[in-house]
Amino acid sequence: MINTGTSEIKGNRFYVVALTLVATLGGLLFGYDTAVVNGAEKSLVDLYISPALNPANFDYTFLLINQYNMLVAVVFYIVAIIISGQIIRLLGIKKGLFISVSILVFLTIYILLFFNKVVPSRESIAEIKKLADSIKGFVVASALVGCIIGGASAGFVSKSFGRKAGLLMSAFFFTISAFGAWQPEKFNIFGTLDVYSFVIYRIIGGIGIGLASLLSPMYIAEIAPPSIRGKLVSWNQFAIISGMLIIYFVNYLVARSGNEEWLVAEGWRWMFFSGVIPSVIFLVLLFFIPETPRYLMMKGKDNEALRIITKISGKTDAVKIQNEIRETLIEKNAPWLSYGFFVIFLGIILSVLQQFVGINVVMYYAGNIFRNMGASINTSLLQTIIVGAINMLFTILAIFTVDRIGRKPLMIIGALIMAVSMMSLGFAFFLKNTGIIALVFMLTYIAGFSMSWGPVTWVILSEIFPNSIRGVMSISVASLWIANLIVSWTFPMLNDNLWLTSIFNHGFAYWIYGLMGILAAWFVYRFIPETKGKSLEEIEKLWKR
Repeated sequence: MINTGTSEIKGNRFYVVALTLVATLGGLLFGYDTAVVNGAEKSLVDLYISPALNPANFDYTFLLINQYNMLVAVVFYIVAIIISGQIIRLLGIKKGLFISVSILVFLTIYILLFFNKVVPSRESIAEIKKLADSIKGFVVASALVGCIIGGASAGFVSKSFGRKAGLLMSAFFFTISAFGAWQPEKFNIFGTLDVYSFVIYRIIGGIGIGLASLLSPMYIAEIAPPSIRGKLVSWNQFAIISGMLIIYFVNYLVARSGNEEWLVAEGWRWMFFSGVIPSVIFLVLLFFIPETPRYLMMKGKDNEALRIITKISGKTDAVKIQNEIRETLIEKNAPWLSYGFFVIFLGIILSVLQQFVGINVVMYYAGNIFRNMGASINTSLLQTIIVGAINMLFTILAIFTVDRIGRKPLMIIGALIMAVSMMSLGFAFFLKNTGIIALVFMLTYIAGFSMSWGPVTWVILSEIFPNSIRGVMSISVASLWIANLIVSWTFPMLNDNLWLTSIFNHGFAYWIYGLMGILAAWFVYRFIPETKGKSLEEIEKLWKR
């Protein structure tokens, strides 16, 4: 079968499923590589960050904070350059260049005038503690910097080198990152503290995640028929949460293999090294799948495209399918604003809200949250497995309902469930009632996300952008990762801040995410069109109107 636009061709279903499964390994590594840090978070803090709170280690504290300031400045510039490039691509050289230069000038002034380059004195432990919380967020969320880079460049990579080549790049980055994060001291070629060697390798892995986050669903959407496209693209989200669940089990088994001292010194390393296995499998299997017919025809390789279409759909309708695809490629070099800014706006806000509801706070810091509820390290990791299992169960529910119920109802219902759950979880912490009821609110939240904003957001993003401006999806993906970085980086500052904790007892951050859930429900109700059962070309006509 293949997505034809107006026809559904009954061909080699097994072959389509096989291609989908290979592509979804990118999603599995996406989940595996982002969630692995959940099990290692406490060990990383104890090994690399907590020593900075000891006045006797002030020399280490000095280097830790100064190198942090430099790395953060570099990250700010990277994000600013990425945003600038997207603005220029969107608005053109004249308008875009002026706005981009203004952004870079403002950032430079901010860094020079206000950026904290001075290390606090030995006596200012409270100030060092604030910076330590920020550094902790940066170390845990560091892969997301790479995700922004990979997500922003994925559109260019997919158009210039192809969907398959982009997935090969992502598999290579995953493999390098797994080795480097395993032994950041031995592979420290950067001249930084070992903790920042770890950060850089995590950023490399993040580039792989960013590429896969766009290219895996794009590959699937371009080989799938409209009637089951939502289901097949949703399998990418299923692969993501499968990767998370697998690494939660791996983290738990590693943690049980030794005591807490061993876990801090060595155990966490094997959590990251375990990622070598799926990344190498993904890399090898990618050599056996074809490029998508749509991309091949964009590059004028019609004969090769016809061969793949025939293999997928049979000889009878292969030429007809190729002609239908050709009709959608007439405007393949159309400017990104060809359909107006509204469709781009929808993609950006949808992506940002998927993160601002707080899902990756749960995915990355679940162990921390459960420890705040009073659980031990092993118990918290076991409870994290329960989170992963609920995530998988309700994602399966979404996969089997997204083409029946529709995208819009699932998104609205899920957002409201998340809002109520997060508000309730915040009150549970505030009232110091963090027993079984808090765990129930956490699991209800995960269920709400998994049946809606987890898989369905990616379905909508893979559908709403017309083929001729498909590269603009990179703006949405970059926005998603920037929002993810903001939420993941700031959570320790909100959750562990001494003043906020004394007032709200760890409940403040969850109320913010609950409000975002209400906003997300309203946004979908007000602006997002229903795409259930519509071909990519029918959705394209919607934006033309």
